[in-house]
Amino acid sequence: KAIRLANKEYELLKLLLENKNIAVSRETMLKNVWGYDYEGNERAVDDHIRKLRKALDEYGGKIETINNYGYKIVSE
Repeated sequence: KAIRLANKEYELLKLLLENKNIAVSRETMLKNVWGYDYEGNERAVDDHIRKLRKALDEYGGKIETINNYGYKIVSE
């Protein structure tokens, strides 16, 4: 089914899919999605991942949290 994603959520999903089964750090996500000059808090990533998981519904659980590091998307 089609889902609507905000630009940041789409970019995060794209980055995670490009690195399937590989942990991506919050810092890498900030640099790639927000840009090198982003001065905000790393927790912005967490907020967008939460929204992305919700939008993905049953597939949101495929996004795993890597404590004190970042996230990865898993595939079987």
